[in-house]
Amino acid sequence: MKKIALSLLTFSVIAACGVQAATPKDTLVIAQSTDDADSFDPAKGFELTSVQAFTNLYQRLVQSDPQNPTALKPTLASSWKAGDDNHSLTFTLLDGAKFASGNPLRPEDVIFSLSRVVKLNLDPSFILTQLGWNKDNVDGQLKKIDDQHVQISWTANVSPTYVLSLLSAPVSSIVDEKTVMANQQNGDFGNGWLATHSAGSGPFQIRKVVPHEVVLMSANPLSPDGAPKLKNILIKNVPEPAARRLLLEQGDADIARNLGADQIAALKGKPGVTTLAVPMASLYFIQFNIDAQPALKNPAFWEAARYLFDYKGIADDLLKGQFEVHQTFLPKGFPGALNDNPYHYDPEKAKAILKKAGLNNIKFKLSTSNQPPYLDIAQALQASFARGGVKVELTPGLSAEVSSRVKAHKYDANLNAWGADYFDPNTNAAAFAYNPEDGSTTLAWRSNWHIPQLNKQTLAATAESDPTKRVALYQAMQKEVLKNSPYVIGLQARNLVAMRDNLKGYQQGINPDMVYYAQVSK
Repeated sequence: MKKIALSLLTFSVIAACGVQAATPKDTLVIAQSTDDADSFDPAKGFELTSVQAFTNLYQRLVQSDPQNPTALKPTLASSWKAGDDNHSLTFTLLDGAKFASGNPLRPEDVIFSLSRVVKLNLDPSFILTQLGWNKDNVDGQLKKIDDQHVQISWTANVSPTYVLSLLSAPVSSIVDEKTVMANQQNGDFGNGWLATHSAGSGPFQIRKVVPHEVVLMSANPLSPDGAPKLKNILIKNVPEPAARRLLLEQGDADIARNLGADQIAALKGKPGVTTLAVPMASLYFIQFNIDAQPALKNPAFWEAARYLFDYKGIADDLLKGQFEVHQTFLPKGFPGALNDNPYHYDPEKAKAILKKAGLNNIKFKLSTSNQPPYLDIAQALQASFARGGVKVELTPGLSAEVSSRVKAHKYDANLNAWGADYFDPNTNAAAFAYNPEDGSTTLAWRSNWHIPQLNKQTLAATAESDPTKRVALYQAMQKEVLKNSPYVIGLQARNLVAMRDNLKGYQQGINPDMVYYAQVSK
């Protein structure tokens, strides 16, 4: 295996130098930026590169069905049953399941995997601490029934339906306790070792990670779902989109990910290449700080602003397919998402709304990142608002600096993006429609928007067990936020991907973890 790793690393160097070379038949070569990758431990990794790898390295008790993402399917569990108390789930583990090490799946592995997330208390841990778990009580909430059954309990007022969604998130990946603990150092639960290794049951396993250069994964023939069709996945760090496009066009890469509109346009019609625009759970929106000035607190201004956002002009003309128009807080493709877009660019209507409300000579500062596409969108908004008589002053800056100002409430308006942390409607409802005023820095809190009724509805939705009723609750909240809130949600991002047309079986879904390599063949 070491020989394979070295040969593939050599190949990646050749490709980076621009030497024409077809990719190996048994290896999928992917060109993307991997500079964000900090750790491949599912208890820590929260960056795009890491999250995209997790479904291929690990499995959860339950996961989204690739063919129907809104449906959960048993994975390392063969079945589950909710307790009569509505605060527990008992899982039957998949018979005969093994990790890549050959170790059998045990209830102890499930308990260890979930509890270590809470005890490590790293960035993704909040997904599980929503259950009322903390380092002091989590061990008491996880119980081995027998060698084939494990019980998961919680203290928070949330339903089993919601808990299942959380257990399908990458942070809930089941790791091989014996392998991980054999590599722990100084009580870190193996976190340091898992940064560049894997201990899962997914279709692939990590063979080599060279930070800022390559990630090499090789087939796991012991995966419960069977061996994948290809032997290797080689992810090459290529920071520049233009270089990624060139590698794909030359045949030195099979997939080029996160391309820009210009790269996609250049590839269209090229022989041997096909392009995709995959909807992402990433929404771009304006939010107003309603305490910054009186006009920004007026619902009439919020309504007018919805008619001053040039949705189609930005999505279709300016950014040429990188976005689609979307105006509600659940992304298209999420359970309960509303795909109605009732607002359109109409500066004359906006003027009439402002005049009726007695709002004149409005001006505000719009803060945003100085990186594309934020600044491009902000400049377009500056022009479209001006046609409605509203003066917008742009205050671009580094993303971290802008974020700090927004969290300190030192801004008028902010153009930002919000991505889903897990595949459940609450991930966005708890941001756009929830302000518990307990120190949680939700989007509503950042807008100084006090919403006790929406708070109640958000909590009620997580406590609701009936999926149909739960969807109805989220749809009602979306309608309220769409009609009357200090946000103008305008765009949903698309991930622009190109690949060689000899590839078969590649799947990519709306959430970052929904990248599936197991069925890919050439």
